[in-house]
Amino acid sequence: MNILPIRFQPLAFVLSGLLTGSSANAAPQHDAEHDHDRARQALSRGEVRPITEILTQVATEVPGEVVEVEFERSRRHGAEAWIYELKIMAEDGRLLEVQVDAATSRVLVAEEKD
Repeated sequence: MNILPIRFQPLAFVLSGLLTGSSANAAPQHDAEHDHDRARQALSRGEVRPITEILTQVATEVPGEVVEVEFERSRRHGAEAWIYELKIMAEDGRLLEVQVDAATSRVLVAEEKD
């Protein structure tokens, strides 16, 4: 049974890299190869929400197709936080970069990429 909405199905390839450690499409400046390990460990420690929950929440606020996912540690307001950085192709064709607090599923930043 498919548990993700149809708009998330193209994300299977992107998530497979995050969850299995495939680095074939990893950007050279980002250590995407280890994102899945960090995400799994943070989830087991209760520091973040499951990625399916994050994606469901983001879809209600920023509709479109998720084309890339990164998981990183970031400093926000003087404190360390886990952030999911999503690249989303909006329904009107714009490419958006969306930063999401991985602990709360709250969208922090949504901006158009050039």
